[in-house]
Amino acid sequence: MMRRFLLLALLMSLAAADVQAQTEVPPPRPLLPIPTARQLDWQRDELRLFLHFGVNTFTHREWGTGDEDPALFNPTNLDAQQWARVAKETGFKTLILTAKHHDGFTLWPSRYTNHSVASSPWQNGEGDVVQALVEAARAESLKVGLYLSPWDRHEPSYGEEQAYNAFYLGQLRELLTQYGPLAEVWFDGAKGEDAKDMAYDFDAFWSTVRQLQPGAVLFSDAGPDVRWIGNEHGFAGETNWSTYDRTKVGVGMAGISDYLNVGEAGAPDWVPGECDVSIRPGWFYHPDQAPKSLDHLLEIYFKSVGRNCVLLLNVPPTPEGRFHPADVERLQAFRATLDHIFATDLAVDAQATASNTRGGSSVYGAAQVLDNNLETYWAVDDGIHTGTLALTLPRPTTFDVIRLQEPIQLGQRIARYTVEAWVNEGWQAISTGTTIGYKKLDRLAAPVTTTQVRIVIADALAEPLLAEVGLYLGNRTNTAE
Repeated sequence: MMRRFLLLALLMSLAAADVQAQTEVPPPRPLLPIPTARQLDWQRDELRLFLHFGVNTFTHREWGTGDEDPALFNPTNLDAQQWARVAKETGFKTLILTAKHHDGFTLWPSRYTNHSVASSPWQNGEGDVVQALVEAARAESLKVGLYLSPWDRHEPSYGEEQAYNAFYLGQLRELLTQYGPLAEVWFDGAKGEDAKDMAYDFDAFWSTVRQLQPGAVLFSDAGPDVRWIGNEHGFAGETNWSTYDRTKVGVGMAGISDYLNVGEAGAPDWVPGECDVSIRPGWFYHPDQAPKSLDHLLEIYFKSVGRNCVLLLNVPPTPEGRFHPADVERLQAFRATLDHIFATDLAVDAQATASNTRGGSSVYGAAQVLDNNLETYWAVDDGIHTGTLALTLPRPTTFDVIRLQEPIQLGQRIARYTVEAWVNEGWQAISTGTTIGYKKLDRLAAPVTTTQVRIVIADALAEPLLAEVGLYLGNRTNTAE
């Protein structure tokens, strides 16, 4: 009896030691650079809503001249609660408002200019659009971002670098200190040909944001946190690295669109792309324009979020101060279609195997790609830059969308891959790609039915890692402009 007890105790000890050995396999080293916490939060939100609103809404211009009469600004039924409610219902996590566009008219009562809502008839000059947006967004548990145009066509000091940069910093401080936490502060380098020649003190602007709003990501062509994707179509490059070299770009610099669109493998700075695009042809509301088709919005989604970016979709309020019903209807259809496509992950019950597993540990095993957790991942042994992960499905399964995700908290690694399916007694390539990053969504030209799928990683900058793999049915392939 004692001998059997000792044998049982020995077996239990060995089993415990084996489990302990598995959990003690060290994780792979990060491939630098890696994202900050605020960049990770920004990327995982995926969808942000832009609101272009101001005097241009009433003059039907895209770029105001700066000499508009503030009396023009008089929305008859401004409803920031509608903006926030529609955003929440359609899956957007952050609202970003044009607090000041190029015309210099401020949507808050700035102490530094009379060209503001305080000089308008709206709410008898007592209104504050920024405050209204902030209160509405937070009531819906949404985040807030603000855009403050560096180009100001109204301000007399524009063109005098020291004076104007001090003026701009004064307005920036108002926005950073009066409205609570901000998730994003948006800058650009837009200037018309008639703009006076002067340099913006972006280093001071960005340092001020860091000091007063340390949780906010900073957007501009050059980052430092989030970069422009190089166009206003909402399309990232098929190859899209979250890394690039900030010394090669500058805000408003010409000839860098292609570089911004693709990024650079192995570059020293982590600056992922944000795809900004408007639901209408213009950024501000114009009554003679209509929203993009549903298929066009879906194409934008797959070429932005589905190419390792965040989608910043502009929805311009009308002169009334509300979203147009046609825009709301399109957003609701967009959300319903995405929910339909991604409602059921057809890979969730698959059995996953891999060509190699780091240290033989289940902690880094193939099954981690099916657990709906971006903090766990399949990993291979050090020094291996290729690999194959296979899924065996419990029954013949039809799908037309493939989702791949890397654990970008450890860097972006994968540079070339193929997805294959077992069809007609052989492996057939159904999708090929380069980068994956936070999320890659591959839309198939036609549905595929199979019981076996495998992801073949042909090249990576370091040991490849995969956090998630998903298969879906419901893709709309008919896109239209």
